[in-house]
Amino acid sequence: MTRPCDLTAVEARDRIASGELSPVELLESCLTQTDLIDPAVNAMVIRADARARAESLEAEAAVRRGDALGPLHGIPVAIKDLQPTEGIVTTFGSIDFADNVPTEDAGIVDKIRRAGGIVVGKTNIPEFSIGANTINRLFGATGNPFDPSRTCGGSSGGSAVALATNMVPLATGSDHGGSLRIPACYCGVVGHRSSPGVVPHEARTTAQTFYSVQGPMGRTVADTALLLSVIAGRNTLDPMSFPLDAPALAALEAVDLSQLRVGITADLGGVLVSKSIRSTFADRVARLRPLVGSVVEVPIDLTSASEVDWRLRSDVFVSQYHRDAESWDAGFNPNIRATYESALQTPMEEIAKARRQQVDLYRAFQHLYADVDVVICPGVSVSPFPWRDLFPRHVDDAPVGNYMAWLALTAAITVIGHPVTALPCGCDDQGLPFGLQLIGPMYGDHRVLSIAAALEAALATDPVTSRPVADLDRLARAGAGPLATDLREGGRIAATNAAR
Repeated sequence: MTRPCDLTAVEARDRIASGELSPVELLESCLTQTDLIDPAVNAMVIRADARARAESLEAEAAVRRGDALGPLHGIPVAIKDLQPTEGIVTTFGSIDFADNVPTEDAGIVDKIRRAGGIVVGKTNIPEFSIGANTINRLFGATGNPFDPSRTCGGSSGGSAVALATNMVPLATGSDHGGSLRIPACYCGVVGHRSSPGVVPHEARTTAQTFYSVQGPMGRTVADTALLLSVIAGRNTLDPMSFPLDAPALAALEAVDLSQLRVGITADLGGVLVSKSIRSTFADRVARLRPLVGSVVEVPIDLTSASEVDWRLRSDVFVSQYHRDAESWDAGFNPNIRATYESALQTPMEEIAKARRQQVDLYRAFQHLYADVDVVICPGVSVSPFPWRDLFPRHVDDAPVGNYMAWLALTAAITVIGHPVTALPCGCDDQGLPFGLQLIGPMYGDHRVLSIAAALEAALATDPVTSRPVADLDRLARAGAGPLATDLREGGRIAATNAAR
């Protein structure tokens, strides 16, 4: 039997609008699911049950009155704990902000509320959202719903897990070097990194950059596009935002897959990717070929993007953190500290050269779309690893030198700035979720989401490529057992890793 919490956001929205489903019924189902599952995965670290219940009652009354309903009317939404929420604790994953209660919503949250969405709580992140493993000293770690001893990815890990376990139908995220896409791929859900400027970010500290993109996450492409249509738009406080027809983003176009020209690359020209992921990707490409018009290897080399990324993120980190660096204690997020300290030793000439190389890489990639409609590559370089490690120590036999070295598949796309939809595509050879990155031309968000929706439907017909679903009964039975205790005590591990 399908419970309300199992519905997609689009299904729930339509049933609420028709009177078939009460917002109260939907919320209570989501809260019950969170009670059952979250002890085993530690994803929803801050809850706002009382306020959400009051808002669901008002949402139900609005339906009965026949009021005009927003596109998210009565839909529970989880908010990444990086994004301030009025009246609800926002910690940024830091012990220094454990009691921080903002007096106003972030722009992305305000838009969700205005569209009728109900904020149910905040999802776990690494400290200040930097790192692809969701663990911090305040709340501990968030476990992968398919194996809670492994990482769910990051930094939007709590959001991905909340979606994958049906705690909520929608969640927010953000993406620096893969923070939406990696947890989506690791947890079997959808995430969309939009073209910079599509979703405004009024808190950005660098005026013109492809970094710090906020975005939507859902269990389906249609759900993700629905949330994007709400949070996209213009905000004059963000110098990168621009006007666009945001509501149209939810109305995905029909795509004739028989005419679709797909470009593929297993490693973007030679970045670090494990043999296991390469093998899984090759299998998925073989299954994709009969579904589309053509599949060709794209002649692209983004191997230099890793060095460009390190230089550019160093520049961004100094801009973002120079006012606070002296206050960092010994246990502060080592990912941030390493990048910041490296930035201080980087000559301005090296950063300037990286900016020039970024433009060259962007243009080279953009030229690919004369011959293909979409470029597809793996979403991650390795299978989910134990969350006790901040990052994998090796990829096959190659040592991983820092927290960014294994993230080139996503970070390189950040460098070129193109929109990306992370799409679930079955499991890897370890039985853990595997995902694809569907990369579109710059500002082609609507088109790449439409392609993703068409491929999602086609891939769903094959059990090998359909969206993987976690064993929720097993997680419910696990409850607050020994592994769950380890997750919550993961803060000690985070502090130990920071001190190394």
